[in-house]
Formats: sequence, structure tokens, C-alpha cells
Amino acid sequence: MSAEEPLFRVVRGVPTAEELAALVGAIIVRTRPAAAPVPATISAWARSGRPGGSRGWRAAGLPR
Repeated sequence: MSAEEPLFRVVRGVPTAEELAALVGAIIVRTRPAAAPVPATISAWARSGRPGGSRGWRAAGLPR
């Protein structure tokens, strides 16, 4: 493939600029390698701001 050759071409229809942009965006997203998932851990700082502190939601309604 030469530098002048397009990566893809429209063979039917007349897409708008927005439709072509959506197509290019979809192709880019599909060709990227998948990112590693972020672990679903909650930091001690985030837990301290919840009702009941680190004891969770059950302790929020109980007398201390």
C-alpha cells in the first residue's frame, strides 16, 4: 500500500462529514489494544467519607 492510497473508501452513498468522523472514530477505537481494567478497590480515604466510616452502610443506622 502506498502513502497515497486511502485506508478505506466509501463505495455506496454520500456520507456527511459527521458520519465519516463517526466511522473513523469507531475504526480507531476498534483497532486499539484493550486497556487493562482498573481494579475496583476503594481507598481508605474514600471509605472514611461514607456513613459509618469504614464499617459500611449497616453501621450508619445503628447507635454508636
